[in-house]
Amino acid sequence: MADKTYLDWPFFEDRHRELAAKLDDWAVSNIKGINHEDVDAACRDLVARLARGNWLRHAAIDPDDAGSKLDVRSLCLIRETLARYDGLADFSFAMQGLGSGAISLFGTKDQKDSWLPKVRSGKAIAAFALTEPQSGSDVANIALEAKRDGDDFILNGEKTWISNGGIADFYCLFARTGEASGAKGLSAFVVPAGIPGFEIAERLHTIAPHPLARLKFTDCRIPASALMGYGGDGFKIAMSVLDVFRSTVAAAALGFARRALDETITRVQERELFGAPLFDLQMVQGHVADMALDIDASALLVYRAAWLKDSGAPRVSREAAMAKLYSTDHAQTVIDKAVQIHGGDGVRSGHIVETLYREIRALRIYEGASDVQKIIIARQTLA
Repeated sequence: MADKTYLDWPFFEDRHRELAAKLDDWAVSNIKGINHEDVDAACRDLVARLARGNWLRHAAIDPDDAGSKLDVRSLCLIRETLARYDGLADFSFAMQGLGSGAISLFGTKDQKDSWLPKVRSGKAIAAFALTEPQSGSDVANIALEAKRDGDDFILNGEKTWISNGGIADFYCLFARTGEASGAKGLSAFVVPAGIPGFEIAERLHTIAPHPLARLKFTDCRIPASALMGYGGDGFKIAMSVLDVFRSTVAAAALGFARRALDETITRVQERELFGAPLFDLQMVQGHVADMALDIDASALLVYRAAWLKDSGAPRVSREAAMAKLYSTDHAQTVIDKAVQIHGGDGVRSGHIVETLYREIRALRIYEGASDVQKIIIARQTLA
């Protein structure tokens, strides 16, 4: 059973503690029987389950409630809990939030009314289309063009490594509109799937299977009403979305690490070596202590960043970068120790720690690679 004492920390309110307890109970009986062989079907199934459990209401604001806002601590607690049970469950929830985050934060009334109720009810799957073949963490280098043509924009170019690519019903997409060079010439749009000129050019496969795709736009016409904010606001919108959701990536890594520690504790108590439990070896005790330390340090960074954002801080780029860098890198270390302690079972295909080993690696890359987080932290510190 994962440690829950951290919920007593002052970062949380009673509503967060209640949410964590209810989700844990729900996950025990609802995150089961998911066939991961068909990843697309599994994600659709998980989105439907999360919607029936009423968890997706946390992923997007309620457009009918003027006071509705994204609560980052809730997002982090949900991702951490789901990640302990199933990596694809965490992914399915996370993408409903990240994929619609730009609409929650910057969408017009029509955009919010059209898409957010569907996101919250699981009737529409969302995607966040930022990365391109030549621009991953370097957002200012986006090349996909959105050229104004009367009351429309015409899209030409590509996106790649797009999560939910191929199964999403709409994409929050970032393109170059040319108001200025670099970051100041980008804009954000809501683009429905399946419109003329928009194709899924390639499905991409990774060591931990998720629905990913390369998208291609060829003279793809969208109405000017698809624009979020103003022309040239795209970089600001993208960074604002990441400022909210980057901490949740760290929370997912924390969930993976907690599961790895749980599995390790069971292993060292049940497995015998030289006539005694594995835990009696001081070296093993040292590994367990290191794992517990890394997990608590990660949790402190994650929930500090989330609490700051919920408390009204306009930007938490430094704190979120610290949380993501430390939590993802150290979750990798924790899981590697779990694999080592499990011995041959740790590398057996399908074993939980082997699955965690594959799941954690991508988190050190997406939404800003570890080295990019160091650049953010250094620049903010020097400033």
